[in-house]
Amino acid sequence: MSEQPESPGLVKRAHLGVLIAMQLVMALELLFLVRDARWMHVFLVVSVMAATLVPVVARKRLPVVIPSELQLLAILFIFATLFLGEVRDYYEWLWWWDLALHGTAGLLLGLLGFLIVYILNENELVDLRMRPSFIALFAFFFGLGIGTLWEIFEFAMDQLFGFNMQKPMLGDPSGLTDTMWDLIVDAIGAAVMSFIGWRTMKEQRKGRIDNWVRRFIQRNPQLFYRGK
Repeated sequence: MSEQPESPGLVKRAHLGVLIAMQLVMALELLFLVRDARWMHVFLVVSVMAATLVPVVARKRLPVVIPSELQLLAILFIFATLFLGEVRDYYEWLWWWDLALHGTAGLLLGLLGFLIVYILNENELVDLRMRPSFIALFAFFFGLGIGTLWEIFEFAMDQLFGFNMQKPMLGDPSGLTDTMWDLIVDAIGAAVMSFIGWRTMKEQRKGRIDNWVRRFIQRNPQLFYRGK
């Protein structure tokens, strides 16, 4: 299966276009937040703007070249979670927003965990061979583990800075029900992605994954070749 050279360039242009549009929207929102002296939200918006810009502005200084596909998914998720969810109060307007984002996070983190082990498993330079079932299991617990760390982060922000990231849900004002449903949806998303990865390896339908792995190795030879 041959790679199409125009595809990475198209994704990169889409990544830059989405990033510019998001930065403009957040910059406009920042002006209103400063005007209204909502300093906690000002800090949050500035943090989101910085987090989405760093991989582009400092890409030559980063130890790893992050593929544009992953950067695009990451900035969309950060924008939807922190900016739309927290600053624009989508969590309050749309009851399903939090669950949808956590389900998406489970899928993305499961994919990330799968790719991490897949790269090691399929790379001839690494003397490591793992069964598809183990790779799927690792991907599942990787996604669920990162989701758990996020819930700890939400709890810390609420306790230390007075945020309301753990929302009242189903009559429970403590946020515990919200946290548990977030973890359940994280687990479902990670399980779905782990199952898809397992079926992909079992049935040897690996063309697209192989292309991602090959491009990642080509862009980051220092991780795979000594002396680079």
